[in-house]
Amino acid sequence: MQPLLEVRGLTKSFGGVAALSDGRFTLRPGTVHALCGGNGAGKSTFLTIVMGIQSRDAGSIRVLGKEAQFTRPSDALAAGVSIIEQELSPVPAMSVAENIFLGREPTGLFGRVDFARMNADAQELLDSLHFSISARSLMMDLTVAELQLVEIAKALSYNAEIIIMDEPTSALGEAQADELFAAIKRLKEQGKGIIYVSHRLSEIFEIADEYTVFRDGRFVGEGAIADVTRDALIEMIVGRPLTEEFAKSNTPTDQPVLQVNGLNAETWVKDISFTLHRGEILALYGLMGSGRSEIFERLFGLSPDMGGQITLNGKRVSLSSPNDAIAHGLAFVTEDRKGSGLNLMADLRDNICMARLDELSKLGFMNRAREASAAQRMIEAFGIKTPNDRLVVSGLSGGNQQKVVLGKWFLTEPGILLLDEPTRGVDVGAKREIYRVMSDFAAKGGAVIMISSETDEVLGMADRVIVLRDGRISGEVGRDALSANSLLHLAA
Repeated sequence: MQPLLEVRGLTKSFGGVAALSDGRFTLRPGTVHALCGGNGAGKSTFLTIVMGIQSRDAGSIRVLGKEAQFTRPSDALAAGVSIIEQELSPVPAMSVAENIFLGREPTGLFGRVDFARMNADAQELLDSLHFSISARSLMMDLTVAELQLVEIAKALSYNAEIIIMDEPTSALGEAQADELFAAIKRLKEQGKGIIYVSHRLSEIFEIADEYTVFRDGRFVGEGAIADVTRDALIEMIVGRPLTEEFAKSNTPTDQPVLQVNGLNAETWVKDISFTLHRGEILALYGLMGSGRSEIFERLFGLSPDMGGQITLNGKRVSLSSPNDAIAHGLAFVTEDRKGSGLNLMADLRDNICMARLDELSKLGFMNRAREASAAQRMIEAFGIKTPNDRLVVSGLSGGNQQKVVLGKWFLTEPGILLLDEPTRGVDVGAKREIYRVMSDFAAKGGAVIMISSETDEVLGMADRVIVLRDGRISGEVGRDALSANSLLHLAA
């Protein structure tokens, strides 16, 4: 059977530095082919070349047996190659249908947009994918998960034979991910080929038929998913055996550091009560919309006080702003590091020192020597790979960006870490480093509350799990009783 896509010897350099030295890939009809590799492995460069976003220095690309020379994305789309990008780019004030057919709107009399037809076509597409979204809804009214599903529908609207999915579940909960996987299976049955990129190995083993691994810009290996073990795939990705995926060494104590009683938040959250202990990693688990992130926003003073009591180290406190929360030893790593965790146009030093400007300045002037010293301490502590602290953070890999966010908050010397999806979009090697940071922090007397949509992550790192459903606590599970079934039973 003729491959849908054949890529051989693809190379690309930037300023004399090779980003891709030997890109090879073969996609067959009716298969999901996982493209695996750590941050900086060359996957993104490979995909942008295949989509015509960047030119290649050397190598060949064949689509349906014919040599392809894509100089812009429209060339790739015309040839039947479509991409669902990790970074969403919706037009918020437009409807779902307008976003799906942006630039390709059906027209009627006198060249006017035929909105009735466009809405009907968009709704038919959404319904065929079993996505419970109205084509007439405004994008600004959708959740992040729903925005991701619209991007998927948009990519499929081009009737592409080759569909690239770059971290398609990064903003999805398990229920929405199941919807996506069901849609992928239907696409396979139609003979479509899917290039699937994800750092979630559990997804790869669930949905993929074949795999290809890149490391340091080079092709490492390929094969059938059925013929490779999880440990072997991890070793190919990181270049060494990973003896333990979850680095965990902390032991919870009986000493309360945070007590929440009857907490309400502006949206969803009702009557939440729990206690966090010194040395503990506590997980908040639930489906999308269960109220997990809203609890963090309330604890960090980002949403108004709607009732309830917060006690820190035995003293009742009022947390009405992030400054209050920081002053009381809380640090909040948000789920969207690019949207709210980092200033992508600023350099590492500025980002790391952002939450400690008061300590590093006097009379409104920064102490540059102290600022540089503080940034360097965090760069060394977290092993951030950068030539210097003046590199703009947008040029870092996802794993290193997340380390910058962690460094920013550790500079405040917190006692409690609030971590919302702390390993989203980072590779298995960087994940383990973040797990080590969490565990070491708790082992030294800190306390962690984490939110994660990855069940394996919760099972691997949590000492105790509070499960949420519809904004309320539906149950609590200790580490000894933790299982995927027990969590899903309480969450659904």
